[in-house]
Amino acid sequence: MSSRSTTTDRFLVFVPMYNCAPQIGRVIAQFEHLADVPGEVAVVCIDNRSSDETLQAAERALASSPVTEKYLLRNDDNYGLGGSHKVAFEFAKAHNFDYVIVLHGDDQGSITDLTPLLIDGRHRDHDALLGARFMKGATLAGYSPLRTWANRAFNLIFSGVGTHRLYDLGSGLNLFRRAYFDDGFHLRFADNLTFNYYLILALADRKARFSFFPINWREDDQVSNAKLFSQGLQMLRLLSSRVTSKHGFYSADHREKRRDRYPATIVRQWPAP
Repeated sequence: MSSRSTTTDRFLVFVPMYNCAPQIGRVIAQFEHLADVPGEVAVVCIDNRSSDETLQAAERALASSPVTEKYLLRNDDNYGLGGSHKVAFEFAKAHNFDYVIVLHGDDQGSITDLTPLLIDGRHRDHDALLGARFMKGATLAGYSPLRTWANRAFNLIFSGVGTHRLYDLGSGLNLFRRAYFDDGFHLRFADNLTFNYYLILALADRKARFSFFPINWREDDQVSNAKLFSQGLQMLRLLSSRVTSKHGFYSADHREKRRDRYPATIVRQWPAP
């Protein structure tokens, strides 16, 4: 068990949302399981310019959620999944949160896979706790054998490049120490779905304190935004860049559109300001 501290931890649960109106209510309903987490817990749902009713569905669900401190934001532009992470880390810093918990809004993962680690204090010994779909103890439901094989293969390749056993390159359930991002090392990473691949390599190369934990993952009515073949090509190009020059990889700007800021608008917050 980790060492305890009298300091109260402040957790921000960040829910990235994009066209997940049918699922977001189920995700927000999971927050009742946060009651046993020691410390202060708040939630921020960040909508990345969804074209469906995600924003409205999230607002209704948040209004009845038992969490006291809640925020609903909408990105001022479509920043991609990586860009929404950058919005969340900056928001967490501005509001003095110690940890950011990422739980994707499409209801594939369960917060209950992480909460026992928080109760045990495991987070205090790490810069990141990463949910893994492909390690012993994890379960996968509705995931195709081809995608499973491809993920396991890339996990091994990335592990070789990063010289660290990587059980998942980016699931939808992770915890990060917020202060770890204060130097802005992540800001030049791609803003799209590949953001997590840059991030996992950086954690390994920067000798961050991180470990994986098994999660239960399922696909029911979700629609994946990742296309297997094109995603694989992007990952190979990313790896080639990293292998060619580690210094060049981290000094380069990998974004399609460079931004000085990632502004987002608060749609509603509880308690009201």
